[in-house]
Amino acid sequence: MRPVVICDIIVGMDKDYKNLKLKAIQLRKRGLSYGEIKKETNVAKSTLSFWLKSISLKAEPRRRLYTKQIQILARGSQSQKERRLREVEQIIKNAEKEIKIPISLEAYRLIGASLYWAEGSKGKLCNITNSDPHLILFMVRWIEKILKIPAKNLKARLNIYQQQNELKIKKFWSDLTGIPVENFGKSYIKPISKGYRKNNLYYGTMRIEILKSVNVKYRIFGWIKAVMKNTGPKVELTQRKWQSLRKITRPINLK
Repeated sequence: MRPVVICDIIVGMDKDYKNLKLKAIQLRKRGLSYGEIKKETNVAKSTLSFWLKSISLKAEPRRRLYTKQIQILARGSQSQKERRLREVEQIIKNAEKEIKIPISLEAYRLIGASLYWAEGSKGKLCNITNSDPHLILFMVRWIEKILKIPAKNLKARLNIYQQQNELKIKKFWSDLTGIPVENFGKSYIKPISKGYRKNNLYYGTMRIEILKSVNVKYRIFGWIKAVMKNTGPKVELTQRKWQSLRKITRPINLK
């Protein structure tokens, strides 16, 4: 048997590459992408790019290739979005495990007080307004447990749009919170707006009201003040240093 020499190998390679190049050209003219051709020929994309750079595509193959590229781009964006959603879901699940349930009464008291500090009224009466059913239900239960005021003794008001069904929305919030429908005061009906709203408030905005509650409000603020004792001196010192910011004249509304 004649031994295999290097020349035979080179000749064989040339022959294979010649056939592969012809096949690649045929596939490209059919509108296949470099990635698809690579799968068929097992030839590197850099080599395909060199072989096929002068190949012009007819209308139909070019349309197919363009459509495929658009689909890849859209799918890539969607897959990134889905991957991020899965990541966020996992972050939330891991964070949930960090909270030991049931929480202590003291922690529960401060959670509600903090929510009131952020979302509650700073005026005379004690009331809190929000559109999130989770937050509203939490606060109603918090008021019952911490302040010892049952839901049936609370008042409520709605802030809704003209096109919404006021009675049905009242029944929704009443069913959720246990506040009787007859305890709902006059709703504020927003005028129709031409502006675009990103969030649809399907249930409107709900305000929980505690009657004769000035002292209740100050009690809540006392709980917050106790937690914020360490920040008080720093805030007061900085405010005294920057008193000049309080001397700005308020703009006059001429409308």
